[in-house]
Amino acid sequence: MAAACTCRSVTRVASRGCLGIREMEKNMRWAWVQSSPFRWLKHGSERTAAANCLPTESTLWPSARRSELRRLSRPPMRARSTSAQPLTFRAHRPGWKSPKHGEQWKNTLGTYASPVLGALPVRAINTSLVIKVLEPIWASKNETASRVRGRVERVLYWARARGYRTGENPARWRGHLDKLLPPPRKVQKLAHHAALPYRQVGEFIRQLRSNEGVAPRALEFAILTAARTGEVVGARWSEFDLDAGVWTVPAERMKANREHRVPLSTTAQSVLARLLREGDYVFCGASRNRPLSNMAMLALLRRMGREDLTVHGFRSSFRDWAAESTNFPREVAEAALAHVLNDKTEAAYRRGDLFEKRGKLMQAWAEWCERVAPATVTPIWQERPKATEPFPRAASGG
Repeated sequence: MAAACTCRSVTRVASRGCLGIREMEKNMRWAWVQSSPFRWLKHGSERTAAANCLPTESTLWPSARRSELRRLSRPPMRARSTSAQPLTFRAHRPGWKSPKHGEQWKNTLGTYASPVLGALPVRAINTSLVIKVLEPIWASKNETASRVRGRVERVLYWARARGYRTGENPARWRGHLDKLLPPPRKVQKLAHHAALPYRQVGEFIRQLRSNEGVAPRALEFAILTAARTGEVVGARWSEFDLDAGVWTVPAERMKANREHRVPLSTTAQSVLARLLREGDYVFCGASRNRPLSNMAMLALLRRMGREDLTVHGFRSSFRDWAAESTNFPREVAEAALAHVLNDKTEAAYRRGDLFEKRGKLMQAWAEWCERVAPATVTPIWQERPKATEPFPRAASGG
């Protein structure tokens, strides 16, 4: 039922922020009517308020005046945030490989996307805004820009699925942004990890063994197993069956999210035998219950004066050796590196992991790493041959 309202009561309500007009005609009678809420943007946030202070007789207040009332009205409650980014984080958190992966999501979006899109509701994001985020870094930081684009795309797809926005996704690549931005393959500069030629690995292993500490043993183990840095530093004693010579890396620690069995050569087992069991981790860091830092092995290379090398590059050294110096099939070497087959049909039919063949391959690699290439002696000085005169000397006249 509509309630009568005097000018004084209307002014009192307006002083609390519900109306933007304080002066009303005396003895004007109002009615509080229930209507559908209307929404607008203010300072980048969506605001919602009910149009509940409108006159009962529209002839006294034309539509333009009622629109002015709506414009001046302030919401009686705190503006509700419509950002889908935190909600998307919570929805996708179970699919992240590690807390570090989640931090990368937040950091990249917070650094590059939020300054442009962070204050807007997801329904207001369009192609021009996405381009505004990507263009400054598309050429200089293309890999980062591609990841930002993909993450913005997933946030907007999540928002559309939950009903926060409609229409096409302005961050989609195929058939949309690929018409506005150059392809990543034409922008990215292909840079391989610095690798040591496989003929020099034996000499490097000899120098490495002269260093004391956990990091040198971790690096030697990484070279002998052709494993990734994260797989080595995160290794736990519970993953090893030393009697069988097998290291089983769980799926959650693998790049392909698939369990990987590593056959241990006799040399790799001897590296483990020299380590002290001081905690759960094989290669402990400064704290007993903490693993070795991801940067520890790279820092070791720098201390050895080998800034030209990377830890990941030794996987390339292993792959070159297997291709050029052995007769092992290509698929055995690829399986040793835990690479996933690109052919999905072939991957579906291949159920085994070639473990026995990989065991022979890794033992041969360990034996190769024990070899030291013979030094090539170049003489500092050698006798120069006598120069021959191209023309005979003329006989001196008497």
